[in-house]
Amino acid sequence: MSGGTERREEVVRIVLGALESLNEELDESARVNIGPTTPLFGPDAQLDSLSLVSVIVDVETALTIQWNLPISLTDDRAMSREISPFDDVATLTDYILELLQEISPEQPPVTAH
Repeated sequence: MSGGTERREEVVRIVLGALESLNEELDESARVNIGPTTPLFGPDAQLDSLSLVSVIVDVETALTIQWNLPISLTDDRAMSREISPFDDVATLTDYILELLQEISPEQPPVTAH
């Protein structure tokens, strides 16, 4: 398995983990269906704005711990994109991988799972 594939799998695990944590806080009837195509923002999203912020903060925290790098997902660059990096799990994963590549092209995660 290549380093890029491992990195992608780790980022997906972090994003899905943040959604799972959110679900633990929600009533059963309000829980989000979790998967790689889960909409995070927009008309099809199951998240309200507060839930999206919670997921983003959880993801940023986990990424910072995992790679020992400060990562901000809500900068001007993210907000000015034609396609929002918060559309769904896949677009968020791609955006995170792009940021990680710029910040630390070769650095593996700090901890292994």
